[in-house]
Amino acid sequence: MKLLVLLSRFPFPLDKGDKLRAYHQLRYLARHHEVCLFCLSDEEVSTAGYEAVRPLCAGGLHVQRLRRPGIARNMALALLQGLPFQVGYFYDARVQRQLDALIREFQPDHVYCQLIRMAQYVRSYAGRLPMTLDYMDVFSTGMLRRADQSSWAESMVYAREGRSLQTYEAAAFNWFQHHTIISEQDRQLIEHPRREEIRIVRNGIDTDFFAPRADPKIHDILFCGNMSYHPNVDAVEFLALEILPLVRRIHPAARLLIAGTTPAPRVLALASDAVTISGWIDDIRDAYTAARVFVAPMRVGTGLQNKLLEAMAMRLPCVTTPLANNALHGRAGQDLLVGESAAELAECITSLLTDSDLATRLARQGREFVQEHYDWEASTNQLEALFEGIKAS
Repeated sequence: MKLLVLLSRFPFPLDKGDKLRAYHQLRYLARHHEVCLFCLSDEEVSTAGYEAVRPLCAGGLHVQRLRRPGIARNMALALLQGLPFQVGYFYDARVQRQLDALIREFQPDHVYCQLIRMAQYVRSYAGRLPMTLDYMDVFSTGMLRRADQSSWAESMVYAREGRSLQTYEAAAFNWFQHHTIISEQDRQLIEHPRREEIRIVRNGIDTDFFAPRADPKIHDILFCGNMSYHPNVDAVEFLALEILPLVRRIHPAARLLIAGTTPAPRVLALASDAVTISGWIDDIRDAYTAARVFVAPMRVGTGLQNKLLEAMAMRLPCVTTPLANNALHGRAGQDLLVGESAAELAECITSLLTDSDLATRLARQGREFVQEHYDWEASTNQLEALFEGIKAS
């Protein structure tokens, strides 16, 4: 099958959830299909990035650069047109002309569009080309949750964007024959009467790459991720300012490592004798193996936390919130520990730091859980079946 894949970001390095999902799906789709990748980038793509992705794109690799003056203009146009800023940021008429020309030349059998950010580019092809939209997660809910936590002025902006995204997510549903999303929890957040038709296509985890290692434990607690992403910033402030002090009442020497790309100023401000901010780490496995417990105290955001999959795969005992575990579907008390308040989460952490048998059992069962339920090949096979079904219809 000639498969045209549309992405809002270049899928390498694997420092964001959408890039991770896209890269691994491309790895398996490229085995059986002629993949043509058309993606946007608001930054320069490295030589290493091209070398990692080009072999997966037998049908061609096309990267369209978005630049700041054009982005600002397009976001202003989106405001005038009543479109979400998320859509305006990524939509450019020049890029539309490039994509239209590519579609005429490549003549795809199927179009796979990741995220509603890219849906505007293929809106005019609704009913003319077989197309699948991967919502991945639900941007509108993330914005509305952020509005609830913001100042009055910021809340107005986030609430407007959340409502606009809700309308757009529902409208975009009608442009595509089939739709995918990362979890049942996220599917229920799509405001469309036929949302039950959206297929659940989970992420996977490379358990050969993310495998246990017996490295020295330098830090007691770890959090990692894209540290400019608001849900991560909120979670790590909660961890450092409210949870960690409760842990240190029982374990006064407990240390927290915050690892991940582009830490925001609010994250950098958390650095102390008890909190280390590493920034980008070339091999994130080094962070996982240096810690005794992984904690993801997520309070806002949507989707599946890949960081939990990676930590569990590396046999690191994990603690998280119901919000994150509702997407993961881990068994609380068996695969990981779950708490909601600062006191509950601190109790989970201290129990793991105190009880080595409990930590060992959870670490073992956590790895077994992700091995059983999160496999990139199996999830991408679901996509292929979806594409083939549409082609045959």
